[in-house]
Amino acid sequence: MSMRMRFLSLVDVILRVPPLFVIDELLRIGHGLPIGESNSDNSSFETNGQNVDEIDSFGEDRFYEFLIIAAVKFILSGFGIIAAMCVFMLRTKHLMIVYMYLMSVGIVFVSYWTNVSTMKTVITSMVDESDTSILEDILSLNLTKLFDPNGCGFAVVQNYFIQCLLAFVFTYVHLGPRYSLVQKLIPVSFMAPSVLAVLPVLPPSVLHHAPVFAALLPLAIVKFVLWYSALAVVQTIFSGYQNTRTFINNYGLSALVETEWTRLNVPTVLRTFWILRVWEHASILLVDHLAEDGSSLTAIGALFGMAKSLLISGCETLMAVLGMASVVSYICHYIGCFFQWVLLIEEDDDRSIGTVSAILFYILALQTGLTGLDPEKRFVRLCRNFCLLFTALLHFIHNIVNPLLMSLSASHNPSLHRHVRALLVCAFLILFPISLLTYLWSQHATSTWLFAVSAFSIEVIVKVVVSLLIYSLFLIDAYRSTFWEKLDDYVYYIRASGNAVEFCFGIFLFFNGAWILFFESGGAIRAIMMCVHAYFNIWCEARAGWSVFKKRRTAVNKINSLLEATPEQLVELNDVCAICYQEMKSAKITHCNHFFHGVCLRKWLYVQDRCPLCHNILYQVDTPKDGTDARGIEDNAAPQDPQNVQEVANGVAAQLQARINDIEEDRTLRVPDVRQRQEDLENVPR
Repeated sequence: MSMRMRFLSLVDVILRVPPLFVIDELLRIGHGLPIGESNSDNSSFETNGQNVDEIDSFGEDRFYEFLIIAAVKFILSGFGIIAAMCVFMLRTKHLMIVYMYLMSVGIVFVSYWTNVSTMKTVITSMVDESDTSILEDILSLNLTKLFDPNGCGFAVVQNYFIQCLLAFVFTYVHLGPRYSLVQKLIPVSFMAPSVLAVLPVLPPSVLHHAPVFAALLPLAIVKFVLWYSALAVVQTIFSGYQNTRTFINNYGLSALVETEWTRLNVPTVLRTFWILRVWEHASILLVDHLAEDGSSLTAIGALFGMAKSLLISGCETLMAVLGMASVVSYICHYIGCFFQWVLLIEEDDDRSIGTVSAILFYILALQTGLTGLDPEKRFVRLCRNFCLLFTALLHFIHNIVNPLLMSLSASHNPSLHRHVRALLVCAFLILFPISLLTYLWSQHATSTWLFAVSAFSIEVIVKVVVSLLIYSLFLIDAYRSTFWEKLDDYVYYIRASGNAVEFCFGIFLFFNGAWILFFESGGAIRAIMMCVHAYFNIWCEARAGWSVFKKRRTAVNKINSLLEATPEQLVELNDVCAICYQEMKSAKITHCNHFFHGVCLRKWLYVQDRCPLCHNILYQVDTPKDGTDARGIEDNAAPQDPQNVQEVANGVAAQLQARINDIEEDRTLRVPDVRQRQEDLENVPR
């Protein structure tokens, strides 16, 4: 990316930050609702001698007054948030127009208030009749009095230069008509009160109203731009609505969200907003700390206190939590990149780590009510959320290293340093959770939060142990000279044991969350997340595990119904398995008289019920009407009814698609790679 494109991207990000500050401020004040307001004191009414009816009537009036004011503030706050969001979503050229208009409005008001302040100073000085006029001081070059900070001459001169600067900026940023006469009158209008203040003959009433008349011309230009641009604003909004609707109809809502997310560069804008917000608060804390005399805080204690205060204030609103989530996503992304660098992986699969981490952090903040807690409790809850997030990050790291372990275990001549790197990461994933749990259980009392962290940590350890066991089995199989028929059974038992442990932890976390929901801190977000956890991590996992178990049991029954090849038949055949291309020390004979390894044929039956070579049906479930055994199907037998053929084809297609999905999820139930098996066969000593 060129420097020009980087600069334009930076400008676009900076332009979108101010609307977020507006939303954050509206959220900080509670949408304008009165917070902590106490009711009227009845004793004050009693001292005034009012009776009970008058007290009730007055209290009711105050209640409706507060209700109306709160409703108006809430509505205005809502409109403010909507307007800020609309400004945030504008294109860059429209953003520039909005900021130029707001700048011109701000210049008008700044000019008016500086003129008012200067005129008050001049009018006050006119009361002292012995004081000479400003004009006399200028003509006599009385610089001492003119530049006296407490005199009116200094205030007029200072205001004169300020108005010159404001007039110069307003001339170039206002969006009104740029006629030559108007452009020349604008500086005169801005500087008129300062010029009038120099004249000694003008009465105070003229000076008092001078700022109002000076602001008429620029204010008229601003109002003209507003009314003149109203139609263009409506047309722009309507055009944006039509484009959005067309885009959704053509590509869908998800494509629109992804496109706008990329165009607005939302993560970078949120990070910039949060960093600027924290920097502002840090500057205030630093100034306050430096202004304190005789502070007993050490440098480390002051830094820790400042960091704690910044973290507390950095998550006090939902917008601030979004910004912090973006920063967390950025950090987690580079943690994933670091482990990719350690493992020598070049794929970009870890990019989801940052996104998922941000979503998880924001959900934890919502379901724990982070923004509504007291400062001290908020800091404790934030630290606990970070601890939970880091345990989830360990799961993501395991998802990176697990495929690498499986690929390395199938290689004959791997790079030793890649094995060492992967094993070191696995050692970290085991030792760090153990150290973390040891520290937490020794420093904190037993709580539901500690149970959750412990469950996540132990689950990571179990996953890593399962991966290492399967890695060891595959590594042993890669260096064996003969086919290991029991390998699939061992892998299945290890994987099933690990999944069973994870399933038990899922049930434990569900009951732990239910206890928190009913007895500690309930909420709609927590209830929704518990439902999601119950469906995906308990129900779907149980259904998938039971489906795999049934398919495996069915495949085993089918394989057991086939004849076992004798050693004489294998010697006479003198061939390899057509599925794995390995030499056959034992084999199963299909009804179509083809020889395969039993374990290879069982894996094939996970996909379909037809022979890999001739595509005849391998196993007939229903007993034929003539009483013959299902295994007595003749060679090349196939259903003769076209309707039955179509039903069988549909069933096979459905089983194939379902099994393909299962194979992608379970690497142990895959058909061995043909090329790899060919290389293994060539390297087997004869």
